[in-house]
Amino acid sequence: MKFYRKQPIEAEQFDGSQTSLFGYEVMPDSLLDALTGEPAYYSILIDDFEPEPDDFPDDNEVSFEIGDWIVNEADEIKVMADEEFKQQYAELPVIPRVWGDMIEVLKANDYPLSEMFTESDYNCDEQELIARAWLDGYAVEGRK
Repeated sequence: MKFYRKQPIEAEQFDGSQTSLFGYEVMPDSLLDALTGEPAYYSILIDDFEPEPDDFPDDNEVSFEIGDWIVNEADEIKVMADEEFKQQYAELPVIPRVWGDMIEVLKANDYPLSEMFTESDYNCDEQELIARAWLDGYAVEGRK
């Protein structure tokens, strides 16, 4: 699972190879791509309830295509196009453990972010990464 800036969510980009997403079986729809002969759309059935054929809309099925993100947020499964997902969510920066420890100590003692840079010599890219981690949260290298 990866964590994203907006709030912790589970998300997976569908690449066509997955047979299940969040424990739900991926089912190819009947429409085929004219060039590849592969299914153009896929779906997962998120509820065991089988609706009557004339029920509309079909709320227990989520449809998507290759490249879409399937997001499990607050026990709700939703689909987002790649561009929309990237606009709403950004993966948390991954930083070395020593930086994370330093951020925790400084924050716990009510120091400002600027204190992080007074005793260490960071380049501009590192400073930006540390500032993002300070503001938005972070993941520590090697931790899953």
